[in-house]
Amino acid sequence: MKTKFCLAKSGLTIAAALLALTAFSYGQVGTDVKDAAKDTGKATKKAAAKTGHATEKAADKTEDTTESAAKKTGHATKKAAVKTGEATEKAADKTGDATETAAKDTGKGVKKGAKAVGHGVKKGAEKTEDVVK
Repeated sequence: MKTKFCLAKSGLTIAAALLALTAFSYGQVGTDVKDAAKDTGKATKKAAAKTGHATEKAADKTEDTTESAAKKTGHATKKAAVKTGEATEKAADKTGDATETAAKDTGKGVKKGAKAVGHGVKKGAEKTEDVVK
């Protein structure tokens, strides 16, 4: 009976050892998971910092580009306004010249018309005078 008791005791010892080993294994897994979570947290923090820096750089470049485009647009608008002003001035000069020429031509036409009417009136008066005599 002593042998049986010893075998049972050995089985119990083996079971206890396996249980301890299992607990240790679970403890090690818990530590590994904890370490992995810490590493993931550090990597996430690093990636967020880099992303933030890259976003800031992109915003700065966008600002510079927008400012440059606005300056160029302003300059082009100013040039266009000057050219429009010059073209308007030229058009006004041409309109003035054309109006002056038209006025002269109209004046000549009126003068000729008045002369013709005056001549016709004179002839009509002479005819009337002849008839009256």
